[in-house]
Amino acid sequence: MSRLLWLAALTFGAMLGPMPSAVAQERIPERVPEAAQQDTAASDATAEATHQVSQLISQKFGVARAKAEQISAAVMSAASKYSLPPALLLAIISVESRFKEKARGANGATGLMQVVPAAHKQLVRHIDLTEATANIEAGSAILHGYVQSAQGDVGAALKSYGGSKAYAEKISLRAKAFAPQFGSGVDADANSNAETTGD
Repeated sequence: MSRLLWLAALTFGAMLGPMPSAVAQERIPERVPEAAQQDTAASDATAEATHQVSQLISQKFGVARAKAEQISAAVMSAASKYSLPPALLLAIISVESRFKEKARGANGATGLMQVVPAAHKQLVRHIDLTEATANIEAGSAILHGYVQSAQGDVGAALKSYGGSKAYAEKISLRAKAFAPQFGSGVDADANSNAETTGD
């Protein structure tokens, strides 16, 4: 008899069990759509900026559309990962290699961001620096390291990256040309961090 009561209690409890979770589920959708809408809006804005940048790269620098889209996506990803303005990364690429993946420069500088393997052995070992995504990731990591070393002074970081104050100024000006692709919410001025952190 007690076994029968136990089964009845178990069955009755199972029947009542879903009701509290159903109540909880009713509350969750109120929050989820708001977060989902924000994520969707951010994703749409990023996709639109990526598309605009790829069109600009394709038209201005003669890069094939598929390659321009790959470069744009890599720039947006690296910019987000390393908290760098995408316009700044695009400016460096345009000055360093004019968007030519296999570009070679002094001291073995390679690829889009002209990464020097001898200067960054630990970071770039086992990386094909002529591959767009890998090169942008490596170059962005290097620049991010310089920004950290300079305590947030992007101008000083650019000087370290390119070797001169003139280089830093040139990149800053070029970044301003790319900035409109990202709307008003993106700060592309390379010197803005230096001014903010200097206070």
